[in-house]
Amino acid sequence: MRTRVGYAGGTLPDPTYHRLGDHTESLQIDYDPTRLSYTELLEMFWTGHHPGSESFSRQYMAAVFYANAQQKQDAMESRDRVAVRLGHEVRTIIAPLTRFYRAEDYHQKYSLRHHPLLMAELEGYTPPEFVDSTVAARLNGYVARQGNPAQLADEIDDFGLSAPARQKLESLVR
Repeated sequence: MRTRVGYAGGTLPDPTYHRLGDHTESLQIDYDPTRLSYTELLEMFWTGHHPGSESFSRQYMAAVFYANAQQKQDAMESRDRVAVRLGHEVRTIIAPLTRFYRAEDYHQKYSLRHHPLLMAELEGYTPPEFVDSTVAARLNGYVARQGNPAQLADEIDDFGLSAPARQKLESLVR
């Protein structure tokens, strides 16, 4: 699974962070549907934010952007299940994805960039390799407090970290 930060949902061509227009800051997830279904991905999404909260701006609006009619139907059905479970309206927008624009490199893996020891582990990556790296995405998630010690223990060996970087990551997740 690959994740990229960027902009979607607007009409301004080639948006940037300082010239966003009517776009929303977004996350693009490339995933293998034989390993994770779109419905499972949606369930992860719904648990990752407060779907009853109203967005205070278009830039930070909570949204699901769908790529086809089946994704639209799945997103709307999952939204409706969440509303029933919560007992109130879901304010998350469900909208068509017309185009995703990748954000500037300095926005990619933002949380990870604040940990020089962990970043040094990836110093041989080119900017596109860094953005597309599953290891960088997983590290970014852990340093952003999106994981627990048991999850980390299950996959830390796959990251290929040096002993000091491994110890740093484990201390951050504790």
